[in-house]
Amino acid sequence: MNQDGKAGVMETMRAVAWSFFGVRRRADYERDVQRLNPVHVIIAGIVGAAIFVGLLVALIRWVVSSGIAA
Repeated sequence: MNQDGKAGVMETMRAVAWSFFGVRRRADYERDVQRLNPVHVIIAGIVGAAIFVGLLVALIRWVVSSGIAA
């Protein structure tokens, strides 16, 4: 947390990561609404989704090239 009471980059990324799994407690959600910047949450969500898609593409390429899918 910054000195002005706002969440930092790592806290924003952590909140977005937990929301990808859908396991946020109500108290944490209420705290995040007060502290997180919506623009930062959107950017973190796009970055997280891009990483997720990249990992899926890499996994699929690995499976296909290894002959497991044949």
